[in-house]
Amino acid sequence: MLKPALFLTNDDGVDATGMKVLITALHQRGFPLVVIAPDSEQSASGMKLTLSRELSFKSRDDLVKQLQSDDSVPMKIFSLSGSPCDCVIVGLDGGLDTWAPEIKPVMCISGINHGPNLAVDVLHSGTVSAARESCLYGMPALSVSLATYEHINFSDMIGGAIQVIESCVDILPKVPVNLLRKKGVSQMPDISGSIDSIRQHFADANIFLNLNAPKEWNGKFTTTSLGSRWYHNAIEMSESENGGVLYRVGAANIEDENIEGSDCNAINSCQLAITPLSAWPTNHPLGLSTDLLQAATQSGKTGFPSWLE
Repeated sequence: MLKPALFLTNDDGVDATGMKVLITALHQRGFPLVVIAPDSEQSASGMKLTLSRELSFKSRDDLVKQLQSDDSVPMKIFSLSGSPCDCVIVGLDGGLDTWAPEIKPVMCISGINHGPNLAVDVLHSGTVSAARESCLYGMPALSVSLATYEHINFSDMIGGAIQVIESCVDILPKVPVNLLRKKGVSQMPDISGSIDSIRQHFADANIFLNLNAPKEWNGKFTTTSLGSRWYHNAIEMSESENGGVLYRVGAANIEDENIEGSDCNAINSCQLAITPLSAWPTNHPLGLSTDLLQAATQSGKTGFPSWLE
């Protein structure tokens, strides 16, 4: 029997290695897949939306031919000349029903991103923003990143990412219960912080997960809160050929504070970090209370969130 279908996107672009590794691994495990991803790299694009021009949508049959391991397991791949959030909106607000009506995904996965999405990174990340955008449209989501630029070998972490994805699918309904949020803010689950209530918030897409895998994974998982990461010397200035000034935004060095239980601490300890995040700001009607989010961040015996075990 086929497993539940998944909707994939990313910010590194549809041809990125991390995307191809994820597609291959999930498809080999029997997951039907539909992919809508940017046609070029969109890193650090945050929740950017393209409002000033039309977006080009293209079927990537060449990638399907390259990556599909079993013709009986559906797979469709499309590119869009927009941001990660554009891709999610196009998909969930009608694109999937039009171009892949036979594939009904239960969850959105954004990644695998090349580079960390830790601490304050989640505010800038196109990868994390695509997962959050999916939640705003009522589809459960998670984002996945390899938290290093020192190599591009995703094979070490892919098994861990698949374990988390399969655990999520196991607790989700067969059909998204809150897609397009037709009941608005009236559909607010119990806020007690019990395992059942947290699972309902995940199914309703009020909570999503952000995964980061270290440069060298020791095989352990840990559930974390966001850490504290500081970017120093982030501006590089140079002179242009015509005598003007050029600026480049980056970071000469990055400082992670050693906070126990944080995603930065977990990555620096070679563990795969699983960080529950609220899809909504705290003061939104669907925003999660601090107590509820703390309950969702309680780690179980395996290192997974207790409500995911």
